[in-house]
Amino acid sequence: MGMVCFLPGWSLISDTMASARISACLVDISSCMMAHQLKLNPSKTELLVIPGDPSPAQDLAISLNNSLISPSATARNLGVTMDNQLSFSSHVTNVTRSCWFLLYNIRRIRPFLPTQATQVLVQSLVISRLDYCYSLLAGLSLNAIRPLQMIQNAAARLVFNLPKFSHTTPLLRSLHWLLVAAQIRFKTLMLAYKAKNRPAPSYLKALVTLCTAPRSLRSTSTARLVPPSLREKDRYTSRPFSVLAPRLWNELPLGIHTAESLTIFKWQLKPYRFLKHLN
Repeated sequence: MGMVCFLPGWSLISDTMASARISACLVDISSCMMAHQLKLNPSKTELLVIPGDPSPAQDLAISLNNSLISPSATARNLGVTMDNQLSFSSHVTNVTRSCWFLLYNIRRIRPFLPTQATQVLVQSLVISRLDYCYSLLAGLSLNAIRPLQMIQNAAARLVFNLPKFSHTTPLLRSLHWLLVAAQIRFKTLMLAYKAKNRPAPSYLKALVTLCTAPRSLRSTSTARLVPPSLREKDRYTSRPFSVLAPRLWNELPLGIHTAESLTIFKWQLKPYRFLKHLN
């Protein structure tokens, strides 16, 4: 079970007060779990402090059932390794390591597998790991996600049983696999569509705003999203969903903007991203 606690105005809250508030919250959670025949394990509880702005290290520690929990550089939640700078470098490293191990094992039995069976195996064990929580990597540099792209390239070569330095663009095109960077944008745009058309949670819908015109114009049917102000960009950089989603959404052609359903949107979006990145 994961818990996220936001403390706005950190500079106005002492470390002691913050520790007391988080500890009290954990005590309430522990009591609730005990009432349902469950137990919160202090030894597996991790504390990750993510400052909103660059700030000096906080001397923060919390107590739970007479156990002292100190901040750690990384914490794992729902299979994703998060760090205190939200760079996700540790997550990329962990995913890369596990995928290389899987590719190594599949390669050992590759001589006994037909191409189609190999593709199914690779997509089930390797590509599914790459795809998991891709939206969290939105806005990262190409250099940061390069290890994931190397995994995808190696997986494509393995499917077709080709040497290490074979050109991968025709292989990816044949497999209908989006590049890692394109797939991350694809996932972000999927969330943007859901937020814009209201099948998304309220906290996600609150992050995007539709453009409105003072009078009805044909151009208003594009349903563009309000881009963030320059001030907001400077403060939060370009990685938050509220900044990245409008920028990517407003780059889409009109026909994709006005898709009537999520299924149609996906059907139109993937070929667009595919052609844009692989050509």
